Amino acid sequence: MSNEEKSRGTGPTKIVSFRPNAVWNAAEERTDNIIGQRLSMERKRHGLTLEALRELLQNHGVEIQIQGLSKWEKGLTVPNAYQFIALCRILGIEDCMVGIESVLLNDTGLQKLDEYKMDLIASGRYRPAPERHIETYIEMPVSTLAVSAGVGEFLDEGGFEMIRFPKSAVPSNADFGVRVNGDSMEPVYHDGQIVWVEKRDTLQPGEVGVFICNGEGYLKVYDHQEPSEESKDDYVDSYGILHQQIILVSYNKLYSPKLISPSDTFFVVGRVIPV
Repeated sequence: MSNEEKSRGTGPTKIVSFRPNAVWNAAEERTDNIIGQRLSMERKRHGLTLEALRELLQNHGVEIQIQGLSKWEKGLTVPNAYQFIALCRILGIEDCMVGIESVLLNDTGLQKLDEYKMDLIASGRYRPAPERHIETYIEMPVSTLAVSAGVGEFLDEGGFEMIRFPKSAVPSNADFGVRVNGDSMEPVYHDGQIVWVEKRDTLQPGEVGVFICNGEGYLKVYDHQEPSEESKDDYVDSYGILHQQIILVSYNKLYSPKLISPSDTFFVVGRVIPV
């Protein structure tokens, strides 16, 4: 052939020697059984019997009989793409073309090839460039009015604007965003910060939420306490059961808890998703 030199042994096995700039020809490679020879050589180099290789392939999701493996090595059939990848993983062939073209190397040559590869990896100079991350954006509703973290401020449920955010910056369970107004929830939440809210009508004590009380919006920690002696009667239901009093607590200790009385119009808007 004009692009390749063939060296033949005494037996029926044929081996192809690749020139650096040789044109690769699939038909000629299959005729010379390059893949079969490489598989046979690597299997033996790893000390694997056909049965052992069959079991390893089975662990990689490839079902094949010993006869099938023998046909691959003899060049009577060839593995499909997925079977070939499994073989490369098992036999440590990380670059299939390098693996095939090294068919002319003996064990010492293959060892030197592995050592050179490890030297290149260890140098750190030939690592592939990291994949460029392409940020995607989504539009989320954000309240046009801030929810107060200090004194109460009205939160208009219908007043939202759509704002574009990087998708990675928005929790998957967020329903809307709201801006903080004030410093009562510092050092966790700051004035002007957008917090993300998951719609809920109930919260557990200790959870941070957005609330509306008498038409004003609050960002606070939801909690309960025992009603005072003078107001206990207001918290006893028709069955005579005493209920806890709802309180809204600030992180900033300069602010006293806001007490919610039975006469207040109060409801939970949602849970603030932790930062």
